[in-house]
Amino acid sequence: MEREQEYVLRTVEERGVRLIRLWFTDVLGQLKSVAITPAELDNAFSEGVQFDGTAIDGFSRVHESDVLARPDATSFELLPWAKHDEPSARMFCDIQNLDETPFAGDPRQVLRRNLEEARTHGYSFFAAPEVEFFYFASGDPSLGKPQPLDRASYFDLTTADVSSDLRKRTIHMLEGMGIPVEYSFHEDSPSQHEIDLRYTEALDVADNLMTLRLVVKKVALERDTYATFMPKPLNGVQGSGMHTHLSLFKDGDNAFHDGDDPYGWSPTARQFTAGILRHAREITAVTNQLVNSYKRIAETSEAPPYVAWARNNRSALVRVPVRKKGKSESARIEYRAPDPACNPYLAFSLLLAAGMRGIAESYELPAETNVNLFDLSDSERRDIGIEPLPRSLDEALDVMEGSDLVRKTLGDHIFEWFLRNKRSEWAEYQSQVTPFELERYLPST
Repeated sequence: MEREQEYVLRTVEERGVRLIRLWFTDVLGQLKSVAITPAELDNAFSEGVQFDGTAIDGFSRVHESDVLARPDATSFELLPWAKHDEPSARMFCDIQNLDETPFAGDPRQVLRRNLEEARTHGYSFFAAPEVEFFYFASGDPSLGKPQPLDRASYFDLTTADVSSDLRKRTIHMLEGMGIPVEYSFHEDSPSQHEIDLRYTEALDVADNLMTLRLVVKKVALERDTYATFMPKPLNGVQGSGMHTHLSLFKDGDNAFHDGDDPYGWSPTARQFTAGILRHAREITAVTNQLVNSYKRIAETSEAPPYVAWARNNRSALVRVPVRKKGKSESARIEYRAPDPACNPYLAFSLLLAAGMRGIAESYELPAETNVNLFDLSDSERRDIGIEPLPRSLDEALDVMEGSDLVRKTLGDHIFEWFLRNKRSEWAEYQSQVTPFELERYLPST
């Protein structure tokens, strides 16, 4: 780490960086920042930057108070949108207690802890999210329903497509910050787009995803438009998901690959997948943390509401993508439930923990589902042993509350705070009279 810190100090001096922004997230995944000058950088590395933790949702209680932001030098990047005469940079931080122990309310530390635990068993955890989002003319709900910028669909390209220009500029900014993008394209719904991040270790992916969300919104605002990662902002069209590809590596090799298996799929991959399936209902409150998230899960489209797996069935929760011949390193599973409004540090932590539980306890993978689950009735799905994911945030919280796996993975601090916060959100939602109710019941009641 000393070498990385020396590189940062040298780069700041050589490039004339005027401001360094230290980034971290609250428990719900909202990006936070504190800025320091180059004169404070060396001290930030050696001692951390002290601030009042009670100001951040889910961090300290009043009697606990201050915490330290310790910058991670490996995450240093120059900000491509800074003024040429005022270069700026950013680093993600790990939050610590004043005694320099990991702070229990820091989502990044939660992921780091779970990754370290997997490493004790020889595994590295890799992920690649497919991030969907919408562009609208405005983000002001007082102006009525969101107004899409186009009426295009999958992979559509038009010469006057303002959204394509926004996406292109976003990708250039991301690549300028060293964040590799694999694909980008127009998604199914009007003004809906997707950017897929390249496969890498989960902590880097979570940092990259937080950066992507900021850059997408920033580029949109520069062009007087608005971007949102809300899972279901429009009625009658597909919502936004974050299908996430996952695998483990061991000794430099993909632990999900087995050349002797007819499908090239190892026992480790099967047990990992079995773990995710068995604990899927327990982790859904975190992978889908908004009241609105369950409007997407309820739709009959690419949002999978049923706990099942398949090799080529997009109605299943876990899909095993067919990989190109000779590409053993690309063996992976695709978990299709998360949406882009989740906290990636917590979501990746739970996916890893569920999979590792499956390996540790040798879970048996259930039979593959080869039917379109949307075509079956509830009773037919029950007859073949297919459970649904929770249908509401309220149900998801009930299931999460009884999960020893989620409590252990997140730690008591985040586990208890998350439940309290989301129970409050659900109660507030339940007390609201919605436009649906007014339009449906007011005229006839």
